[in-house]
Amino acid sequence: MSTPCIITVAITGSVPKKKDNPAVPISVDEQIESAQEAFEAGATLVHLHVRNDDESPTSDPERFGRLLEGIRARCPGMITQISTGGRSGAGRERGAMLGLRPDMASLATGSVNFPTRVYDNAPDLVDWLASEMQRFGIKPEIEAFDLSMIFQAAAMQRAGRIAGPLHVQFVMGVKNAMPVDRDVLEFYVKTLKRLDPDATWTGAGIGKDQVTLARWSLELGGHCRTGLEDNVRLDKATLAPSNAALVEQVVELCGEYGRRPATVLEARRLLALPPASAG
Repeated sequence: MSTPCIITVAITGSVPKKKDNPAVPISVDEQIESAQEAFEAGATLVHLHVRNDDESPTSDPERFGRLLEGIRARCPGMITQISTGGRSGAGRERGAMLGLRPDMASLATGSVNFPTRVYDNAPDLVDWLASEMQRFGIKPEIEAFDLSMIFQAAAMQRAGRIAGPLHVQFVMGVKNAMPVDRDVLEFYVKTLKRLDPDATWTGAGIGKDQVTLARWSLELGGHCRTGLEDNVRLDKATLAPSNAALVEQVVELCGEYGRRPATVLEARRLLALPPASAG
């Protein structure tokens, strides 16, 4: 049997705007619809932000609550993952919605330069976010923008601050952060497996490098992330008509590498998550 690949779809993020691509879903209703289309196309994990009516990012628990409720109703078993990134708030405000108990939440274990700002993840905030995730039974997805974040996640796991096998997303292609480099990715994967042999990982490429990371991840045995948060185009010239279209692109790539999209049950098992009915 071919090896299953968990396809993550990041449906909106906090940067792409309607002016960049009219397909970018902004409202809660638009996001629920887009998540369902992506789910039906083969995605089993959805990465979530919410926005205000003016498209600005927010940590509003009420909006997150409506979004989670809609996705759970229309995408049975789909893994929900909330962003705790810094664009949506400051300090502990970034974790204000964790009490909603999504399956997963993003956790950057260190700070890094972004194109125009520092993505600030102070140690005390990282520790607090991790403790809240443990309190509510949420599995962290470690967002690794450089090597130190992998080692920090492993140290937190050894100290009991992260439970179970690590799941790490290698983010490549953000200006001023980790470049898109095959040798670096292979070294990161090797290092992660040395630190936590049971760890799983996903490759996330930004912009034009989304497909590049999907190909490398499929070849190296990892999982894939796609979606309008990271890329508003199918290729250099063509705007992506939907998140579902980007998922379909990864599904097609799976076949080229002898892989197949994971089912909901397979994805939950691979990530050591409980069945949806028990969540």
